[in-house]
Amino acid sequence: MTDDQEEVAGLGARLREHRRGSRLTLEAAAARVGLSPAYLSRLETGRRQPSLPVLLGLARAYGTTVSGLLGEQPGEPDPVVRGGAIGPGLAGGWGYRRAGAPGRAMQALRVHVPPTVQDAVVRVHPGEEWLYVTKGRMRLTLGERVHLLDEGDSAHFDSLTPHCIASDSPDGVELLFLHTLLQSPGGELCLGDQPRL
Repeated sequence: MTDDQEEVAGLGARLREHRRGSRLTLEAAAARVGLSPAYLSRLETGRRQPSLPVLLGLARAYGTTVSGLLGEQPGEPDPVVRGGAIGPGLAGGWGYRRAGAPGRAMQALRVHVPPTVQDAVVRVHPGEEWLYVTKGRMRLTLGERVHLLDEGDSAHFDSLTPHCIASDSPDGVELLFLHTLLQSPGGELCLGDQPRL
């Protein structure tokens, strides 16, 4: 083998492990990516090396990344997130600014909810949410109950409870928002057509 064809250590075994972890047969996985089962078998036994497009297809089929297939260990994300202004967003005018590291089970955001009516958007999804009002007044609807939260107030709830978040202040409301939106087919359940929080 030439240097550019040199086998990536353990790649075949990782490909097989990811396929089995995805509960796919050799035939099913090959069909998803547009390969022959024989070719995928040769990749898994190290007799062939995949091209980048094939690696991308396999990563998508197995729900991982090319780096994961190659056995690279991701670096630890920077634990410090610097502050800044919250710019207006496209999601119904809501503004978002990341307040935590990406790729974690729990996500943190700083949010500005404008003083427009938000009651048309009801959200339901797996996970938990924690809200802390930093400026203004918020109207939180959980199921059939409406709660008014002032600066310094917080709420922690199961996101399977139908919920709406709206401003009850003329200048909008700002809050810290932590959530654990689970990445599952059920996580796509959202009533309303706006992007969910």
